[in-house]
Amino acid sequence: MAMPRPPWTAIVGTPALALALVGCEVGDRPLPHDTASKQRIEHGRLLLAQYQCGSCHAIPEVDAAQGTTGPNLVAFGKRSYIAGQHPNQPDNLVRWIIDPAALVPATKMPAMGVSPDDARDMAAYLLALK
Repeated sequence: MAMPRPPWTAIVGTPALALALVGCEVGDRPLPHDTASKQRIEHGRLLLAQYQCGSCHAIPEVDAAQGTTGPNLVAFGKRSYIAGQHPNQPDNLVRWIIDPAALVPATKMPAMGVSPDDARDMAAYLLALK
């Protein structure tokens, strides 16, 4: 007796095709976080220093960012998850920067009063770290 196919296979076809589509680039098009302007990325780097993120984190090329309380953010753009729980995607990262406890209630990372615009630029810098 053949095993029934999961209902989502009607949309994407085979499980192998579904796996190929998850989290991958589509053709030669860049992922959304790869399209940030150099200006936005640079502004994000400066904002990480301004908000003193380096008090807790080591962050490449950010002045005085040698903290060891929080995780090292080297190659952050290659990570799969934020705080080990949420997919490392631009919208999730912006939400995390603005209000970490909204995503992970028990987190020790404080909300630093970051505006949505500043958070987008900070996320652009962090996601560019590869």
